[in-house]
Amino acid sequence: MGLVGAGEKERADSLKGMNEYKRVGSEVEGDDFDNDLVHYQRQLERRKSTRRYVFACAVFVSLNTVLLGYDGGVMSGAIIFIEEDLRITEVQIEVLVGCLSIISLFGSIAGGRTSDIIGRKWTMALAAVVFQVGVAVMTFADSFRALMIGRLLAGVGMGFGGMITPLYIAEISPTISWGTLTSFPEIFVNLGILLGYISNYVFAGLSVHINWRVMLGIGILPSVFIGFALFVIPESPRWLVMQNRVDEARLVLLKTHEDEREAEERLAEIQLAAGTGNNARKYGEKAVWQELLCPSPPLRRMLITGIGIQCFQQITGIDAAVIYSPEIFKDAGMKGNSNLLAATVAVGVTKTSFILVAIFLIDKVGRKPLLYVSTIGMTACLFSVGISLSLLKEGVAGAAPLLAILSVCGYVAFFSVGIGPICWVVSSEIFPLRYRAQAAALGAVGNRVCSGLISMSFLSVSRAITVGGTFFVFAAMSAASVAFVYALVPETRGKSLEQIESLFQDPRDWKGSQVEMEDVEHLVEKVT
Repeated sequence: MGLVGAGEKERADSLKGMNEYKRVGSEVEGDDFDNDLVHYQRQLERRKSTRRYVFACAVFVSLNTVLLGYDGGVMSGAIIFIEEDLRITEVQIEVLVGCLSIISLFGSIAGGRTSDIIGRKWTMALAAVVFQVGVAVMTFADSFRALMIGRLLAGVGMGFGGMITPLYIAEISPTISWGTLTSFPEIFVNLGILLGYISNYVFAGLSVHINWRVMLGIGILPSVFIGFALFVIPESPRWLVMQNRVDEARLVLLKTHEDEREAEERLAEIQLAAGTGNNARKYGEKAVWQELLCPSPPLRRMLITGIGIQCFQQITGIDAAVIYSPEIFKDAGMKGNSNLLAATVAVGVTKTSFILVAIFLIDKVGRKPLLYVSTIGMTACLFSVGISLSLLKEGVAGAAPLLAILSVCGYVAFFSVGIGPICWVVSSEIFPLRYRAQAAALGAVGNRVCSGLISMSFLSVSRAITVGGTFFVFAAMSAASVAFVYALVPETRGKSLEQIESLFQDPRDWKGSQVEMEDVEHLVEKVT
């Protein structure tokens, strides 16, 4: 009995020990689970906080491009009343409208070098100040000469802002959201155009001496908000690295990336791309502008792509459709200033609405499929605009206004889906850090020169070959842009800025058009 009792007692103690071990083990596992849960919740909260912060920075900076869009939209209606109030000629109207784009190229050229010296952030501040002065001069102008002085100042400010905005967003954004965030400037351009159209419609009822001044003066508001935004947004980490302020760059990257490991990896890539340390010697003493003027084969391919896509964005006639839409609809047979301005509002709503499609799809399906859909659709719609304006000449007046409105709306919709925003995305992605600011400035110069040439010559060319004939020319340019995208624009979705640089090292990496065309078919099926 004693042995049995002792054995039972021993088994009982053993079971008790096992139960105690399991209890302790379960407590340890429970503690590990709780720790993992807390860590996950913190990570999730940081991810949300980071995304909100980067999103806010992109929104604040993109206010620069509201100015560009607002000017284009508001001038479409304001020139009707400026012509009547100041008694200016048609040629003076073309100069007044088009000079902004030409002058802004000087701001774009200076902006690249300026942003390398004083930083991306304070270049935006300079842009806002110069633009505000220009708008103030235009608002109180009492002659064509005074109006031109204000226009020149506003153009320089726009050049600075238009060049630096996509560059800055590309440099602070995480890789996964580059496409979406760097297309924000085009969203805000469209928003500015729509606000300009609405401003025309709302204030058209005021006296001729007052209404256009109010329309132009309201354009100062976005630049005021930009001033407040400077207290929120950080400096570009890539610029900080170029100034050997690596610790500050690390702090910015920790704010804009979801985890510390990713931030450190990005910092290492930026330091390598910036040529810090031993890598700096490979550049020698050669200046950036000298390398841009005598580029290596990879850099030459980058310049062709970056400047080319900027030029095609404009020579397909978008500024003519935006600025001269009242003239286009008048040529199609529409009558009355109120009806003309209401039709332009419809164009603005369409252009702004469809930019959202690009935002949702650009990082999902890629840049190149959207560019194919955009350029092919634009070609068809531009050809349709030409046909609609030709119908009036053939006596089919009833159908012309409706077809013209639908065709122009279709054109700006396809523009907003693809080449409108993606032009800025691609041109801010493809250049190495050493050349990025000044090469992006060259692309912006090409964009502004083409914009100025179109807006300064549209009325004169239309008088020579008719408005419909001018749009047939735009359709031909748009068809050429399809070939350009096929041959010279690589897919950059999901790649870091430093990885994209390697795409241009070997021309054979530019192949893959068949893949993108298949993607287009899937995209069309998805949309329809």
